Amino acid sequence: MQDGFVVRREQHIPAPPAAVFALLTDPEKILSWMGTEADVEPRVDGAYIVNVTGARCARGAFREVVPVHRLAYSFGWDGSDAVPPGSSLVEIDLIEQPDGTLLRLTHTGLPSEAQCAGHEEGWTHYLGRLAVAAGGRDPGPDPFEGRTG
Repeated sequence: MQDGFVVRREQHIPAPPAAVFALLTDPEKILSWMGTEADVEPRVDGAYIVNVTGARCARGAFREVVPVHRLAYSFGWDGSDAVPPGSSLVEIDLIEQPDGTLLRLTHTGLPSEAQCAGHEEGWTHYLGRLAVAAGGRDPGPDPFEGRTG
């Protein structure tokens, strides 16, 4: 897997790392901020399958799981020639801070500037919703629901 184009995002989350980790790995908790269906098995080689918008399913497998500190999983989209399932890599580090958690995301292996821009938009949107959910609030209906691109 080559690095290609890279998305890097940081998001302050107003919750401890353990709570954020649960929001990233528990299928029911994932659905509080992203997606319409989730089937994740947070262990090395476990499945990462999330129907992100109800019309677009992300698929990959966990490569690294360090509870409450780090996740890495392959990532891609069902039916996509540009970013097929498992063709890129998402790495998430959770860094404890006095007022919550700094989430540091790196998404590598994207094949073009356009794909990089689209994924950056998506990650910015969903990490914002994650921060709202972690703060104990409802992020509301997802305006990305139904999007196919």
